[in-house]
Amino acid sequence: MQWSPGHEAVETEDLPRLRELFDAGHDVEDDEGDGWTLLRHAIDVEIDGHYQSGQPLHADVTAYLPARGADPLRSNTGGVLPADEAEQRGHWLAAELIRAWVARPCTT
Repeated sequence: MQWSPGHEAVETEDLPRLRELFDAGHDVEDDEGDGWTLLRHAIDVEIDGHYQSGQPLHADVTAYLPARGADPLRSNTGGVLPADEAEQRGHWLAAELIRAWVARPCTT
């Protein structure tokens, strides 16, 4: 599969590379027209890593994306929100982070 640089950085969980890409103007909502956003990809990668390695769940890539502007309320083509998708797939940590991001008070 040929991924965009953003999706490649998410797949390899390369946060410094993601930062470079976003600083250079890469789209944080990069979905390549198929609804597979960087945020959804991050949730998937973190779940897969947990299952494959047996290591605890982590959510560093998932947490970084909304901080850089990814929309945590952008639903997939089936209308499922990222937090709900994460919860359904067992990534409770990502679900909690996303829900906390959405619930944060507006400071403007």
